[in-house]
Amino acid sequence: MSMLKLSDKELVDAYVAGKESALETLITRHKSKIFSTILFMVNDRELAEDIFQDTFIKVINTLKAGRYNDEGKFFPWVQRIAHNLVIDHFRREKKMRTISPNEDFDIFKVLRLSDDNVQDTLVKEQIDEDVRKLVTYLPEEQREVVEMRIYQDLSFKEISEMTGVSINTALGRMRYALINLRKLIEKHNVILTA
Repeated sequence: MSMLKLSDKELVDAYVAGKESALETLITRHKSKIFSTILFMVNDRELAEDIFQDTFIKVINTLKAGRYNDEGKFFPWVQRIAHNLVIDHFRREKKMRTISPNEDFDIFKVLRLSDDNVQDTLVKEQIDEDVRKLVTYLPEEQREVVEMRIYQDLSFKEISEMTGVSINTALGRMRYALINLRKLIEKHNVILTA
């Protein structure tokens, strides 16, 4: 049977059993999506290539050590590794950033830089995008309240008037939406802190 026709799980099993070409098929299958995600977050092709390589080194080490727990979710697992490596990179970069005072030195400029760190913004945007995707899994009534409250910044009184339900019902839907979102975040392993 052609390697291309195998599922991710079958390819992982084949690789663990010693079939090196199975890993090549997995990488080829998922390379563009994973690389695009990394590139979007770091906005630097060379750095994205390094992190992509580090991602698959980690994948290989985990598979060879027998620590991979397959639940049919190979791609999300690899994407999570890549996401974590990007965040680790930005954390290291932040720690290593040094300031060399000279006559043009402006402490307020440095403080603004650390507050408006581009990488932090990208990571926050990725988290926001992940959460927005999870919101689509909510039941329609809960999704509607979340979108109106969080993304349209409406009050519960306004939500109540627009949806034709009581304020308490709107509050209850929001409460259940948050409970369900927490479960979805755990299920999909969304990392909410940078």
